[in-house]
Amino acid sequence: MAIEYEKSAGHKNMLQLIQLRWIAVFGQLSTILIVTAQFGIPLPLVKMLYVLICLIGFNIASHLRWHERQFVTNGELLFALLIDVASLTAQLYFSGGTTNPFAFLYLLQVILSAVLLAPWSTWIIVIFSSLGLAGLSVFSEPLLLPHGDEGRLSNLYVAGLLICFMLNAALLVFFITRIGRNLHARDAQLADLKQQSIEEDHIVRMGLLASGAAHELGTPLATLSVILGDWRRMPEFSKNPELLEEISEMQTQLQRCKSIVSGILLSAGEARGESAVKTTIKRFLDELTNEFIATRPVVHFEFDNQIETDVPIVFDTAFKQMICNLLDNALEASPEWLKLEVRRDNDQLILEVRDHGRGFSEAILPRIGEPYQSTKNRPGSGLGLFFVVNVARKLGGQMQAQNCATGGAMVSLTLPLSAIML
Repeated sequence: MAIEYEKSAGHKNMLQLIQLRWIAVFGQLSTILIVTAQFGIPLPLVKMLYVLICLIGFNIASHLRWHERQFVTNGELLFALLIDVASLTAQLYFSGGTTNPFAFLYLLQVILSAVLLAPWSTWIIVIFSSLGLAGLSVFSEPLLLPHGDEGRLSNLYVAGLLICFMLNAALLVFFITRIGRNLHARDAQLADLKQQSIEEDHIVRMGLLASGAAHELGTPLATLSVILGDWRRMPEFSKNPELLEEISEMQTQLQRCKSIVSGILLSAGEARGESAVKTTIKRFLDELTNEFIATRPVVHFEFDNQIETDVPIVFDTAFKQMICNLLDNALEASPEWLKLEVRRDNDQLILEVRDHGRGFSEAILPRIGEPYQSTKNRPGSGLGLFFVVNVARKLGGQMQAQNCATGGAMVSLTLPLSAIML
């Protein structure tokens, strides 16, 4: 993934080089016309135009190639810059070599390579630019000034030098600023990727711990289930309605614990889809809310399903647990009332959970979804929403939390339907 981010930034930088090459083509053509028409200096126009045609052809091919392909490697950027160095060398060869003030444009290529390329690639550009400049000091076609205008050479050289300096400065500021933004965006993406990797590693370690705990809890839960069954049949309990009601509640909660343990063991180590269940979105939500009401001590629960057209979906235990975590957090903050609202916005599934609790503190709100960020002030708090954020991210969605103006809090979960639809 990190390599993909590198190549994606390289693609943006390649597009910058293509734009710069078009500016170079326009600048070379303008300079040739001004020198020949304005100053009457003869140049080998046919040969220089051939170089320009080759450069234009290469740029068009580059544009077509990188318009379709989104990843650019360091080697491909190096090749593009070597073509620019070769083109500049050819044009300088036909226009005076090192006596041409535009020979200092080599510095532009070297600086761009230092910004864009790996260090070893930059030294290749330095070597080829130095060889090109050294060769031009020995081999080049001289500038032939009109008879009697030889004294103007020094003045033209100074003027060309000033123009070359301003051109170098302007292009460097403009393009290196844009390239710097590309590199900064790449670094930000890599930082996000690193943070995501750390969080996913944390999830894996939590999963291993939960799986081990689930195996250990299996035996005592089974023992408790047998004991409660025996109690129901004992005369001391069967003749007491209040005790029977208490035993029934204990069995319900015990069954919930066994379901949670079974879900952990089922999902541990399995990829999404291996434990998947086929259903429809309305049936899934109805069964989830009915199970939640039956197994939680909620006083008033509102379920507002605004989805008009039912669609087939597939879900696994992680997806179901993600929604239950949101509801459990809201129930703990507001045992008297909570609401689940579900709607569809084009291809997005939106679930909103509201409560009448105290809401999130201003210090915690910006960090919702990070591990151990909670207002409950007890060990292990904050992992529920951390789990929700990571599952949502895996599905291509996101979670947002906010405090309501009328009191309480709202947590919104947005998921692409394509992630769960059949």
